Amino acid sequence: MPEAEAEVREEAPGRATVKLRGWLSAQSTAKCWQELQTRLAKLSPRSLTIDASEVKITGGIGAALLRYLAEGGMTPGAQVVLQGLNKQAETILNTFTSEDYRQYRPHPPPKVPLIVEVGAVVRGWWQGLRHEIAFIGSVMRALPQAVARPRRMRWREVRCVIETAGANALPVVAVICVLTGVVTVLEASHPLAKFGAQIFLADVIGFSSLRDTGPMVTAILLAGRSGSAFAAELGTMKVNEELDALTTMGLDPVRFLVLQRIVAAIILTPLLTLFGMLMCMLGGMLVMRSLGFPPLMIFHHILNRVGMGDFAVGLSKAAIFGLVIGSVACLRGLQTGTGPSAVGASTTRSVIACILLIIVADTVFSAAQYFLT
Repeated sequence: MPEAEAEVREEAPGRATVKLRGWLSAQSTAKCWQELQTRLAKLSPRSLTIDASEVKITGGIGAALLRYLAEGGMTPGAQVVLQGLNKQAETILNTFTSEDYRQYRPHPPPKVPLIVEVGAVVRGWWQGLRHEIAFIGSVMRALPQAVARPRRMRWREVRCVIETAGANALPVVAVICVLTGVVTVLEASHPLAKFGAQIFLADVIGFSSLRDTGPMVTAILLAGRSGSAFAAELGTMKVNEELDALTTMGLDPVRFLVLQRIVAAIILTPLLTLFGMLMCMLGGMLVMRSLGFPPLMIFHHILNRVGMGDFAVGLSKAAIFGLVIGSVACLRGLQTGTGPSAVGASTTRSVIACILLIIVADTVFSAAQYFLT
């Protein structure tokens, strides 16, 4: 049969007739629906007659159109008469009741006040923060047990994670940290040149590389590279029901999978941070060398200004950042839902949460150190 078409006639003022012909397929029904919606809205009839003697219904969408017309969906308040249905079309239409139509018809989303939306966002953020803090607390409680009983720790897994997440990240950390040191010194050189104090660029190199830039840049790189890998691995296990299988066998997923990654992150982050500190200082020293300062002079000035306390501050931050990266990434992996996009969503949430908490932890650490010293 040919595709369905609709003919609308105005018999008299306030009276209209709709003549349907052909096969109500998916495409033709959608076209007829739009055409009828537009034309009947312009006529606004008080009485509507639907002639369906030459139409054929083969699916639910055609029945939905006829049901919508018969219920007055396109002509609110009008008297509608449906006539001419053959036996097959009438059987299909009777199986598609008005209750079915109202139930499966897409409804517009409810209008939510702005204050309710803001409250829902704040509540979700607060609940997520509580879960993260509780998870970090449970990990901190399990770490002493792992140290006291080292045989229960899967150290081979720890070494594997350190290799894949740490050793393979050295080139990326080197490039980013060198460029960060270069940019830092270039930005500070012009203000110091106005006072003839460019020699103090060595102070900028030492303090920023050891206390802030080195640990921060390295932690953010690890959050994007290794933290996302942790979340993706655990999320894939969650989707494939491997974590449920471990639980069924009596194995705790936190002790069997999570603890190894967190220990590896705590060990790995300070080691990579040391390397990042050296690369940041190297980048800054290259800029100072291009400004005419002798390398030996730069080296001795940095040694005279930087002490072991600065190394301790940077490494302490790195250890905290490692705990945050490992805990939050593993938590997001364990919270993975179902569906094809669940792992990607968990990975994205892991990276965002890790970077945010790294910056917050660095701010709190720096502020506490400033006011206490």
